[in-house]
Amino acid sequence: MSIIDHALVKRFRQEVGDRLAHQRRLDQASGLPPMSGEDERQFARALIAQVLEEFARGEIGVGRTPPTAEEEEGLAAGIHAALFGVGRLQPLLDDKDVENIDINGCDRVFVGYADGQELMHEPVAESDDELIELIQILAAYSGLSSRPFDTANPQLDLRLPDGSRLSAVMDVTVRPSVSIRRARLGKVFLSDLVGNGTVSPEVGRFMSAAVAARKNIMIAGSTNAGKTTLLRALANEIPPYERLITVERALELGLDQFSELHPNVVAFEQRLPNAEGQGEISMAELVRRSLRMNPSRVIVGEVLGDEIVTMLNAMTQGNDGSLSTIHANSSMEVFNRIATYALQASERLPIEASHMLIAGAIDFVVFIEKRNEYASGGVLRRFVSSIREVTGCDGRVLSSEVFAPSEHGPALPHAPISCLDELMAHGYSPGGWG
Repeated sequence: MSIIDHALVKRFRQEVGDRLAHQRRLDQASGLPPMSGEDERQFARALIAQVLEEFARGEIGVGRTPPTAEEEEGLAAGIHAALFGVGRLQPLLDDKDVENIDINGCDRVFVGYADGQELMHEPVAESDDELIELIQILAAYSGLSSRPFDTANPQLDLRLPDGSRLSAVMDVTVRPSVSIRRARLGKVFLSDLVGNGTVSPEVGRFMSAAVAARKNIMIAGSTNAGKTTLLRALANEIPPYERLITVERALELGLDQFSELHPNVVAFEQRLPNAEGQGEISMAELVRRSLRMNPSRVIVGEVLGDEIVTMLNAMTQGNDGSLSTIHANSSMEVFNRIATYALQASERLPIEASHMLIAGAIDFVVFIEKRNEYASGGVLRRFVSSIREVTGCDGRVLSSEVFAPSEHGPALPHAPISCLDELMAHGYSPGGWG
């Protein structure tokens, strides 16, 4: 495999980008509709071929050797990735074995693989300034609105075109720092998670019935445990005739991308304030707005703040079957974590009131765990290890761990389920198919 000349990629990216922008202006002046995303990509490929052909003729004209067919192919892929992908990060995102990418400055790149090993990788930019420029380009074209990344806005969270999640910071660290969590399973079903061991067949049947029975489910776990993937799988158990409203800080669920599964989806994304501090639309506001748009179910991608009170109120007001995720270290910790968020909300709910609200809103808490056993000869494992059923409130939330961790980790049946009759009506049978 030939080494790509990244200086040439950068130069040609500028040339192709300028020609692409010129064509857009011509189309607009002629009253033509703008090119679709795919049309623009195809046109860019033609422009790339044209630019590379001109370069090769120029090299021959001054007596230098033009790029080989392999080198030209690498340059073309690099230019296209720089225009529409994520530049030198693109090969890592194209590698199906890559789980995470951590960048501590342009030349300190660490890659985590699906088997649990972590390796250092080659630089992804020539300088930290170029790395920041790459992130700024991504921020301008990802999501529903442009997101600033500069000295005044040193934090950024967004979804990449392939569904991966990017989090970046600058100025609060010595060098710009970026973390990317790969979306390895975009279109994912419970059967896929049963197949890879994330959930047992019993737990899979249970969760499928819980979704069908319109139970409100909170998925908990640590960072990168697989909460969003499990949420997608549960959402794909929802019948296609239901209208779904998703609310997220940065678009990542992508349920609207699979119209054959969910033809009626509205995806909301939080809007950050502009440079003057105006125009912000918070998660809490979006959750309130979603309730006015005739949802069958409301799905909140990740609860991190004061939207929790609005969401719990929504769950108690007829929007059964809602789904969400939250950071926590155990299924039991979820209740205190929610109460802490509620205490920080504008409503300033006291602990006891929060626990009463939780008891009336959430039916089940599903805890998904991550264990990296690569160092001891194993692999990286993710699995559902605990499921709690909320059974009431007596000053604090009362719950029963209906599925508890087994000796090897994955959850096994542990206690009777109080709403078993409802679940059995939707196909669940403890210990076997109904």
